[in-house]
Amino acid sequence: MTDWMDLTNFTIAFGGLMVGILGLFLALISPYAHKQQKKFFVVLFIILILYISSDITSQISLILLDSNYTNLSRLSVFCESLFSSILMVLMTLYILDCSKNQKRNLHMNISVFIWFIYFILLVITQFTKGIYYFTDDNVYHRGIYYPVLLLPIVVLSLYNVFILFVYRKAFSKRQLYAFILYLSIPIICMLIQMFSYGLLLTVIGTSIASIIMFIFILYDQIAQYINQRELSTKQQASLLALEMRPHFIYNTLTSVYYLCKQDPEKAQQVILDFNTYLRKNFTAMTSENLILFEDELAHTKAYLAVEKVRFEGMLFVKYDTPITKFRIPPLTLQPLVENAVKHGMDPELEPLQIDILTRETDEGFEIIVEDNGSGFDNTEITYNDDPHIALNNIKERLSLMCNAKMTIAPNDKGGTTVTIFIHHKNT
Repeated sequence: MTDWMDLTNFTIAFGGLMVGILGLFLALISPYAHKQQKKFFVVLFIILILYISSDITSQISLILLDSNYTNLSRLSVFCESLFSSILMVLMTLYILDCSKNQKRNLHMNISVFIWFIYFILLVITQFTKGIYYFTDDNVYHRGIYYPVLLLPIVVLSLYNVFILFVYRKAFSKRQLYAFILYLSIPIICMLIQMFSYGLLLTVIGTSIASIIMFIFILYDQIAQYINQRELSTKQQASLLALEMRPHFIYNTLTSVYYLCKQDPEKAQQVILDFNTYLRKNFTAMTSENLILFEDELAHTKAYLAVEKVRFEGMLFVKYDTPITKFRIPPLTLQPLVENAVKHGMDPELEPLQIDILTRETDEGFEIIVEDNGSGFDNTEITYNDDPHIALNNIKERLSLMCNAKMTIAPNDKGGTTVTIFIHHKNT
């Protein structure tokens, strides 16, 4: 016969199950969650549903069924303990993925090692009575060493808190709040339940923490989506402002005018290069998606070909680009090179040398633009009166569209080196 405590626990478990099913449904249909985040929450809520379903099965078996179902009770309690522990390992993986931490493998191995200790204890429990056991009449009892079983999970939870603290600067405020709540609520419930029988606090705590984390993360993604759309609109306007700087057209046409008499063949080539530049420029201005680097490189080569005619004998370019089959935002490389020409060209100095390189590493792709010009102060990257895309605009688009990083630094040649790194999974 059931008492009020049993009825309360049934209610808690079925409530938690409904929360898990609701979370799974929302994770599957959400249009705002990133692919990796959607995948994580789908797996999280599936494990949560399995965990709570095992708990409900164990309650039914222990309370409503007789001694013939002892093995069912033993199996359901084992599955309940196993699935609940997997949730913590998933959380480690998710925190590390969001932090983009380079020591991910180390932290993940530590987390799995702690979980493995728990799993070994759980298996040993099935053959001893020290932690928990079942009598022949299908009654569950805790052993004197029951807290030992939960200790690795508490340690794993605290280790997740440690990782979260170390890499806290990599998360948004909403992400931090979501992770803190998800980790703290079950820990508190687990510590209370470790030393007392009664209500299934861990079940309801884990369910509530999971849906709260999902809501916080989803809200954060919606806010980022709205901001990205607004920024995309502004940047599209910036791209349209690129529509052609009059002085560049005038200079190019003037060069062609004089070349028509001096060197007709070269004039034809300049017109062809200028036409390629225009076509690539107009295509880039209307593109909202990533493009192949080889297309952006062709755009850049056309621009430099025109500029080399204007600055004959003063501008030299070296290409070392064996890697081109990856994607970047349009108008990324060309404005960087244009910036190098603008800031590096000085008639009083030696000819300007620009080197364009690409490399592939184990983690991603690198684009390097080097020059031997006079260089410039990093404060110049925030100027707003330049008629073409400012370097900070390029940096923002790289971050938003493919989570890439751009760094600017002086080099040994006395000029500037701009390096772009794009992770493999973002291309």
